Amino acid sequence: MVDFNVSSDLSTIFYLTGIPGYEVVHHWISIPFCILYLVGIVGNCTILHIVRTDPILHEPMYFFLAMLSLTDMGMSLPTLVSLFRVLWSISREIEFNTCVIQMFFIHTFSFTESAVLLAMAFDRYVAICNPLRYSTVLTPQRIAKIGVAAFLRSALCMIPLLARLAYFPFCHSHVLSHSYCLHQDMIRLACADTKFNVIYGLVLIIVLWGFDSLGILVSYIFILRSVLTIASREERLKALNTCASHVCAVLILYVPMIGLSIVHRFAKHASPLVHILMAHIYLLVPPVLNPIIYSVKTKQIRRGIICLFAPKRIHSVLG
Repeated sequence: MVDFNVSSDLSTIFYLTGIPGYEVVHHWISIPFCILYLVGIVGNCTILHIVRTDPILHEPMYFFLAMLSLTDMGMSLPTLVSLFRVLWSISREIEFNTCVIQMFFIHTFSFTESAVLLAMAFDRYVAICNPLRYSTVLTPQRIAKIGVAAFLRSALCMIPLLARLAYFPFCHSHVLSHSYCLHQDMIRLACADTKFNVIYGLVLIIVLWGFDSLGILVSYIFILRSVLTIASREERLKALNTCASHVCAVLILYVPMIGLSIVHRFAKHASPLVHILMAHIYLLVPPVLNPIIYSVKTKQIRRGIICLFAPKRIHSVLG
């Protein structure tokens, strides 16, 4: 039976873990992480800047892309400081309150990104199946409401899960498995009944990710049905090509997400390197690859990047 008196010591210290067995070369391992974070930050900030400053990109598809960039950074940036503090041998310690805040941002933006991908699937459905209503269905005000609703849905669902952590005594080892805090990692250290957190967390994943993935699947069923009615082969390919970047973004988020969940629940005795590798893929691959994919596959974004970085004379030639 859990004692529902909040622990008097909410500043309990936990210890983060780098890459076990490779502590001697942590400084060298930090170099590729620096590159990944730099690419992710520069790529997503570039997308945000281009969408904000280029009037041609003030359309629903690009507003949703800007949301995707924000959620990508919101999911990965909270881990930056703690990761490099470990890899640069500054400190492995993290306080309970800091840990909970970090968990909140990581998990909230993870669920938010899933909701944004659902909204982007709906955007593609309207653009392909009801193009005449596109601008009236997805107005800027409605898009803003969708973004706020996606964040609030995720944040409010996380509050009960994280709030209960304050009632748990942590009398086991305080060593976490990663260089940042994850809910499923912390509850295994609690010496109390964590059944609620385990069940609630599992239900949350099934309901939120399940609803979003089902919505994405249904949207693409309708999109494919509509595309197959198009007589011209070129027009069919053109319509499908507008969805290619979004399909890649869905796979980039969901495959590592599902893989990490499976590893934590069914491969608890696997090598620590497996857990660490999956966790880093889950947090770093989407922010790094999404801007690259959209830059390569989307002509307007590619044009915006060229206009931003190319000299004026090159810009005038391209224009």
